[in-house]
Amino acid sequence: MDLSYTPEEEDFRVRLRAWLADVLPGLPPKPSPDDWPGRRAYDLGWQRMLYDAGYAGLHWPVDAGGRGATPTQHLIFLEETEKAGAPYVGANFVGLLHAGPTVAAEGSAEQRARWLPPVLRGQEVWCQGFSEPDAGSDLAALRTRAHRDGDHYVVSGSKIWTSHAEVADWCELLVRTDVDAPKHRGISWLAMPMDAPGITVRPLRTLAGSAEFAEVFLDEVRVPVANRVGAENDGWRVTMVTLSFERGTAFVGEVVACRRVLGELAGEARENGRWDDVPLRRRLGRLNAEFRALWRLTQWNVSESERTGGVPGVGGSVFKLRYSQARQELYDAAAEVLGPEALDLGRPWTVDRLSSLSYTIAAGTSQIQRNIVAERILGLPKGR
Repeated sequence: MDLSYTPEEEDFRVRLRAWLADVLPGLPPKPSPDDWPGRRAYDLGWQRMLYDAGYAGLHWPVDAGGRGATPTQHLIFLEETEKAGAPYVGANFVGLLHAGPTVAAEGSAEQRARWLPPVLRGQEVWCQGFSEPDAGSDLAALRTRAHRDGDHYVVSGSKIWTSHAEVADWCELLVRTDVDAPKHRGISWLAMPMDAPGITVRPLRTLAGSAEFAEVFLDEVRVPVANRVGAENDGWRVTMVTLSFERGTAFVGEVVACRRVLGELAGEARENGRWDDVPLRRRLGRLNAEFRALWRLTQWNVSESERTGGVPGVGGSVFKLRYSQARQELYDAAAEVLGPEALDLGRPWTVDRLSSLSYTIAAGTSQIQRNIVAERILGLPKGR
């Protein structure tokens, strides 16, 4: 693992900082959390600014429209944009962080040319149609069916926890194309246009009061066979590529954000007198060590990604497992710092505390991550 930065990488950091300092003050105010059309426009506007400045798809291959930057440069980009308070990718996160990279890695030349440029230019939004109501944490137990009818698949079933489905143009969709095959071998990965007839989107309101997820019902939706990424029934392997991106680098910026929040919590505790609580100070100190270690683990994963050609490995599961728990512990500590004010949804960190509860489920539950670590890293036998 190389934790140092080259002169070229440090020069990239300096130029990025200068650009951020120049453009961020001129951004319009963020729209209301409930204004999804406004949020989509805001997020895609920021993406277009990144594209025009040459920072869109920084780590994507050049032939996929990116800059072909190293994973380390991408890490610097994520670190500096978060430190500067730049907008998150928001509604475009599925397209930018895992659907797009999956198409870049597994798609045909025609698919890459069709889907990748609009994501990078901030023109199209993707959502993820993986989870299902009856499958639980066993993603391969999905029941959404797709039968072949000429040049189309006819898809029926339902998905749940589909992020930003109400404003998405495309959905990375997992379907069962062979009901007689073993469950991991009868799955295909499709790109489904969200304006196709037969799609019903029903938003789900979260504990924090926002509707960032949706149920999606599919009633004989016709999806062109040309929209399948990878071979028919090889979707599970393609999905593992998707999940490696989702767990590998998608949370990197959030580690930087958590370290910033931790510093703000310490400042708040000093102001309101909670700093005199020795156990609380120890708790904040331990969390500081935790997030510093997670940042080093991120650097290790980036080094490994550089060695293996840019696709994150199973080390992403180690990171995701520990990060999701540490995030919950951080916002539990925030509630302790705030005291009774932690019940006020208008206070900083309160809504974040509610959303942190989902992190041990999102991108694969902690139980699934433990299985991956046990079987693929430690070499333990599969459970029965």
